[in-house]
Amino acid sequence: MRLVAVIIFALMTTACDQEQDITGSTTPACPLRNYSYNPRDMNQCVSACKACDRGTTVTCTTSCTLKGAR
Repeated sequence: MRLVAVIIFALMTTACDQEQDITGSTTPACPLRNYSYNPRDMNQCVSACKACDRGTTVTCTTSCTLKGAR
């Protein structure tokens, strides 16, 4: 019985996907962020998020709000 539980646990943990978040910092060398990007400005933050992180308006707005943009 213990062996079955160990096998099920092993199968469940190997099935987990280790893919990164879409709106994470996947491209740190994005041109918008290197030149004229103000992370406190909501419009600039959302634009940079959409262009650099391939995010949507909803996810980028939430991300920028959590970062302190207004």
